[in-house]
Amino acid sequence: MKPRYFLLLFLLLLTGRLAAQTKAIHEERFIPLGGIEQWVTISGEDKSKPVILFLHGGPGSTMSQYDDAIYGPWKKDFVLVYWDQRGAGRTFGKNAPQPVTEAYWTENPLTLVRMTADGVELAEYLIKHLSTKKITLVGTSWGSVLGASMALKRPDLFAAYVGHSQMVNEQEGFRQAFQTVSRLAQAAQDQESLAKLQTLGPPPYEDARKAGQLMRVIKKYERQNSIPAPATWWKVAPGYDNEKDAQDRENGDDYSFLYFAGHKAMGIKSMGAGVNFMKDGLRYKVPVYFIQGEQDILTPKELTQAYFDKLKAPRKEFVLVPGAAHGHNQAVVDAQYTAVKKALRLQ
Repeated sequence: MKPRYFLLLFLLLLTGRLAAQTKAIHEERFIPLGGIEQWVTISGEDKSKPVILFLHGGPGSTMSQYDDAIYGPWKKDFVLVYWDQRGAGRTFGKNAPQPVTEAYWTENPLTLVRMTADGVELAEYLIKHLSTKKITLVGTSWGSVLGASMALKRPDLFAAYVGHSQMVNEQEGFRQAFQTVSRLAQAAQDQESLAKLQTLGPPPYEDARKAGQLMRVIKKYERQNSIPAPATWWKVAPGYDNEKDAQDRENGDDYSFLYFAGHKAMGIKSMGAGVNFMKDGLRYKVPVYFIQGEQDILTPKELTQAYFDKLKAPRKEFVLVPGAAHGHNQAVVDAQYTAVKKALRLQ
């Protein structure tokens, strides 16, 4: 009986030790970044797993408010970090006055340089706080501008960069998108869209409202030719489902887009207008993976492919996703997951 007893005791002790080593993490709080408090959430089933920092698009389209329907299954393999960037979501709500005034918008500019520095500071914090060596970046749309900028500036902090709907040259991409929707609207005899496009004229614009109107036409045609994400993905988590958070997200979205597009009447320069990675982003020191929707009009595949072909990186891969447009759907998320696994050489 004694051998069985000692074997059972050994197995119990071993199980206890393994359980102790697998420690989940769930943190939500403001962190000082770039001189202001910014909202960051960290979650995972095992805090020793590789860390992924998601960089949301928009630039004001935060992800921290959603339930775990999109990336929740990843928590068993990774520690997931969401960040409400400067000017967005709870970060905006924490730092903006109530009510928000036009003076606040003009006196508190958003710049790519400042937001890149915020992201680098966050990565440094995560490496120290989570006792990890490097972070993996996953950026979408505007987040791909921020992600590429961070990876190029401080490659020592990052294990890999995964860009989804990668922005390459904002002005050229917008110009091509205008041409594409003009052609599609003509083929469809869509007189409403044609009239709108004729009124707008081709970009660039000096009025953020014009940029927003063109984007609505682009989204209309992307929806017609792509597979959408499940509606359940956009369910707001209970902790964020309140009037203040909703208002902060809306105000932050307006403020961030104003600075992305630019608005001459208010003296606001466009952050997007200065983006041209073909010119100043061709040499990476980390693995690079691009996830590109085949039906993406806003960041056209031809421009992203040309950039991918030209850039240098230790490893790189271009993944074209059929049935996907500029936004997320299940195929995009699956491709991102595969890319992260490949980048980190995980089975």
